[in-house]
Amino acid sequence: MWVFEETLQSGEKLTDAIKRTNENVKYLPGIKLGKNVTADPDLDNAVKDANMLVFVTPHQFIDNICKSLVGKVRSDAEAISLIKGMEVKIEGPCLISTYISEQLGINCSVLMGANLANEIAEEKFSEATVGYRNNREIAEQWVQLFTTPYFMVTPVQDVEGFELCGTLKNVVAIAAGFVDGLDRGNNTKAAIIRFGLREMREFCKLLFSSVKGDTFFESCGVADVIKTCFGGRNRKVAEAFAKNGGKRSFDELEAEMLQGQKLQGVPTAREVYEVLRHRGLLELFPLFATVHEICSGCLPPSAIVIYSEKKPRLPV
Repeated sequence: MWVFEETLQSGEKLTDAIKRTNENVKYLPGIKLGKNVTADPDLDNAVKDANMLVFVTPHQFIDNICKSLVGKVRSDAEAISLIKGMEVKIEGPCLISTYISEQLGINCSVLMGANLANEIAEEKFSEATVGYRNNREIAEQWVQLFTTPYFMVTPVQDVEGFELCGTLKNVVAIAAGFVDGLDRGNNTKAAIIRFGLREMREFCKLLFSSVKGDTFFESCGVADVIKTCFGGRNRKVAEAFAKNGGKRSFDELEAEMLQGQKLQGVPTAREVYEVLRHRGLLELFPLFATVHEICSGCLPPSAIVIYSEKKPRLPV
């Protein structure tokens, strides 16, 4: 397991602490990782000779990671991404799985689902889905690798739909957190979640006509949206942002509340906004647009409630 090296308050290196305790003492304390897991601060060494690579990092870091791995992974390696987010380029948005494939020249599937990491680590029952493009056999291999008695995994052929759902649900969770911080109650929150799901569906179809309608009823769809809007770090930090009237930045709250972990909803909201603005479609996605404008300080947190009183115009 490649670990970005950090020095703990005790002065010990994070990788040394993981090796000594068999725990990620900073980010997942109290959970044994398994005797077959060792922490390696050298990225090149960690992937050397590997034929199956699991990418699970904040999406802000994937560009540098991939660039450093070019020419250093096996040509027959298979990858899978658990990363929520997208790369926005001049030519348009690029899914993380696509970016990994293009940069490293290998196939990349995705694993998405309604899961909080600490609950999986505590072996509470959860489910997830492997999204694959063409090779069902490879998908089945990932299913076998990830499946446990408490973690149920199934394969479905829809990488784009799965990955976008896993990405966009964090934007909806930010909106739900604003509602919680404003103390507007469950009726408003339910409405915001429904509006968010609708915009998720339309945005997915806008970018990829191949996205399947059934995907939104998989674990990565409605279940993940509900889970993230009632738990998870995006909702939690957005609630604090709204309670402070937007006077404390997300960067400040992230550093204080997450202790080194990263928010995905705020940068994703910006990326989605850039895509919509470039295409002249902001008015058709008022919830997505409003979330970014609140996060960037252009609107107060209360604007999220004003949104719920509008009748959104969505593409047919």
